[in-house]
Amino acid sequence: MDMIQILEEVKSGVLTVEEAAACFKQGTFEEMGYAKLDTGRKSRTGFAEVVFCSKKEDSHLLHIYSQLYEKEGEVLGTRASKEQYELIRSRFPMAQYDPISGILKIEKAGKERIGKIAVCTAGTADISVAEEAAQTAEYFGTYVERIYDVGVSGLHRLLSKLERIQEANCVVAVAGMEGALASVIGGLVSRPVIAVPTSVGYGANFHGLSALLTMINSCANGIAVVNIDNGYGAGYMATQINRLAVGKGL
Repeated sequence: MDMIQILEEVKSGVLTVEEAAACFKQGTFEEMGYAKLDTGRKSRTGFAEVVFCSKKEDSHLLHIYSQLYEKEGEVLGTRASKEQYELIRSRFPMAQYDPISGILKIEKAGKERIGKIAVCTAGTADISVAEEAAQTAEYFGTYVERIYDVGVSGLHRLLSKLERIQEANCVVAVAGMEGALASVIGGLVSRPVIAVPTSVGYGANFHGLSALLTMINSCANGIAVVNIDNGYGAGYMATQINRLAVGKGL
């Protein structure tokens, strides 16, 4: 349980003050031998711990999902394989997997989604990273509008969606090649832009380095840049901005 749940249960009489105090004294992590589960993260930051699935041993991954589900009632994992999905589904049949983004989640039903962010891509090859951003934001309670394939090689496509983009509290711009999309959007909107360089491109793209450098060196204002292919980081930051815009904190 997070801090709010504990206090609500004290208020309703489900927990005594002494039991609540014991919950707070449990520490900020749970020792698992091979890992330390950050059980206090949601109380501190408003976001529960997320699982980076890639390279994890099957037994470790299953145990981590089980512990997080027990404590939070839901789990978000990134960079998961189809085999890892089958593993988690064997224990949790309600698990959902998106092979495009690699998102592997067990999510509470009927979740409210607030505000609005726009997730834009330069091309369809950037969608896997964009979906990691979009689905991360949705998992954390953000309403997401997807606007894909609006890169600078056909600027009229972007301009046709400009009104919808300008309505968002935050814009995530996902682009490979030279990464110019973020600069263009940054000059057209009044809200923060989170630029996500992708490793999409030919040889001189250097696996996303050219897009990263373009975004870092952007002439447009109000642009923050995350790591190459880091859709998760963009979705997380966009959710923080969106929560501030609608006046919702922890």
